[in-house]
Amino acid sequence: MRCEETSHKSNIPTLTEPAIFMQDTSCDCRAPHEKLTIEQAKHGTPVDRPVRVYADGIFDLFHSGHARALMQAKNLFPNSYLIVGVCSDELTHKYKGFTVMTEDERYEALRHCRYVDEVVRDAPWTLTAEFLEKHKIDFVAHDDIPYSSAGTEDVYKHIKEAGMFVPTQRTEGISTSDLITRIVRDYDVYARRNLQRGYTAKELNVSYINEKKYRLQNQVDRMKEKVRTVEEKSKHFVYRVEEKSADLIQKWEEKSREFIGNFLELFGPDGTWKQMFQERSGRMIQAFSPRSSPSSSPTREVSPSRSPSPPSRWASARNSPPSSPKGASASISSMSEGDEDEK
Repeated sequence: MRCEETSHKSNIPTLTEPAIFMQDTSCDCRAPHEKLTIEQAKHGTPVDRPVRVYADGIFDLFHSGHARALMQAKNLFPNSYLIVGVCSDELTHKYKGFTVMTEDERYEALRHCRYVDEVVRDAPWTLTAEFLEKHKIDFVAHDDIPYSSAGTEDVYKHIKEAGMFVPTQRTEGISTSDLITRIVRDYDVYARRNLQRGYTAKELNVSYINEKKYRLQNQVDRMKEKVRTVEEKSKHFVYRVEEKSADLIQKWEEKSREFIGNFLELFGPDGTWKQMFQERSGRMIQAFSPRSSPSSSPTREVSPSRSPSPPSRWASARNSPPSSPKGASASISSMSEGDEDEK
């Protein structure tokens, strides 16, 4: 039996060892191995042991279709023990054809499937009553399609008649034959692939001419890949340039609109500059224009207590123009003499 550990994050057991190989029989029950019906097994009887389910096959190029079939076989009953029989290379090559994987590789592939509890090596092509009794098998699980081989229409016919057959469902779209068909169909692609990875033409069973052809095709493909890479980089560069150009154009347009708006605000018909010019022009005109004299000045009343003073000689002199130059000089000299007398 395989060891199981419980994960700390969940209650799902984690398998730590592969399935065992069957030596003789792995059934530890001491009571007689009574025959069960499918209804009894589905209800969880017997309680003292698991239901032993057997599934056989070639399992070449082990894939998800195989795993799903084994998952169904493992979960047919509440408490089941899944035994998987794998046919040897000799039987397989005789009744079905050549395999890709060797029998040892196929045995190991089954041992590491999580649904398998035990692996039977060199399993028989047709199940016999002796084999079923030896391994204490309760039921045989396989898809319900008649499997014609070894001169019979259905190798599971006697199992079905005995009420020991439990059908499983095939997984559509995946099979060993489908995988081999893909490889054969694209043979040149895989031959070139392995040549490129270091396999020799002899290992691939490729002729000298085909080897040179494949290697030339690989070189052409590498050149195409380089050209494609350069084109991708060029497209990326052009895209970045276009993106940057669009950003620059957008920023230029925004700056242009801002500049035009500022210019119109300053020098437009109703702009700030015109208002400033008008204000300064008004101030300059006001500064240089002559002030208008008053049309009439208030008369000063003469006090009755005071008599008007006689006009001074300076005033009479200023008011009366001289008749001749000699008279002017004489008046000036008399004015100077009078000033000296006053002093």
